[in-house]
Amino acid sequence: MKIRIVLNGKPAVIDTDPTRRLLDILRNDYNLTGVKEGCGEGECGACSVLIDGRIANSCIVPAGAVEGSEIITIEGYRETARYRALRDAFEEAGAVQCGFCTPGFIMAAEALLRENANPGEDDIRRALSGNLCRCTGYSMIIDAVKIASAGGKELW
Repeated sequence: MKIRIVLNGKPAVIDTDPTRRLLDILRNDYNLTGVKEGCGEGECGACSVLIDGRIANSCIVPAGAVEGSEIITIEGYRETARYRALRDAFEEAGAVQCGFCTPGFIMAAEALLRENANPGEDDIRRALSGNLCRCTGYSMIIDAVKIASAGGKELW
């Protein structure tokens, strides 16, 4: 089946089984390895991408479900000023250790800040609740989103 999408701002046609996982297509067919497989069950957030501006776990999204959609991975997002603001905030807060979960957290933070440019701590915790981190605890990651929100007002 041919599936037409916009991937990181560029038109793409995927000729694949419509039940194939989006995660596998992104990693194996497009070499977008910033999208990680952690749990494979939609529980950890390591495979988070934006589909039509909404956060999604690509490990549980079948290819057929994204026909006509715009998909943004961390590789496409990192070309934006908004990414740079989040990256700098994560660095400032010390919110990165091993880095495996970081792309998923960055994408979840972007999804939150698109909808709420001035989130409170409860909003941030709720928005990041679908992402797991084994290294940092979560305080530094929450602090990073607060820093990005406060410092990037013109971006969000």
